[in-house]
Amino acid sequence: MNRWVGLIEPHYYADRPGKRGRKAKPVELMLRMYLLQVWFSLSDEGVEDAIYDSYAMRRFMGLNFALEQVPDATTLLHFRHLLEKHKLGEKLFEAQNDIFEAEGWIMRGGSIVDATIIAAPSSTKNATGTRDPQMHQTKKGNQWYFGMKAHAGVDAGTGYVHSLSDRGERS
Repeated sequence: MNRWVGLIEPHYYADRPGKRGRKAKPVELMLRMYLLQVWFSLSDEGVEDAIYDSYAMRRFMGLNFALEQVPDATTLLHFRHLLEKHKLGEKLFEAQNDIFEAEGWIMRGGSIVDATIIAAPSSTKNATGTRDPQMHQTKKGNQWYFGMKAHAGVDAGTGYVHSLSDRGERS
């Protein structure tokens, strides 16, 4: 956890003199909330409610309800946007792979590449009147789709994902 916190801290909105608004929540607390959201496929509001409802989640968060509250959904939204803006998701993934490699959890007996299609609306009936420029038509089997391909490299021995690509390669 410390390694991931160290990757985020240089970009995090820390409290500073003259800062207005709410006091910043600790980075580790926000990272733990974000991880719960990802692991359980919850919305911002959903993870906030789940933490209030689940003793296990409160314990994972390390919250003492007598002293502090769960960060609200908007705070989590801003944290997610910070991760996206600075491409920290990729850096967290690389750090995880480094840990797995150091612990010997990734076997180099071969890789399996799995591809999936990330669908996008083909309609141009939107505010800009255009399609997403990163998306294109792609074929899977005998059916055409509009979107992009995502490829996941998986270690054949352990099943751990070791690489991701969403470059939208055309088929």
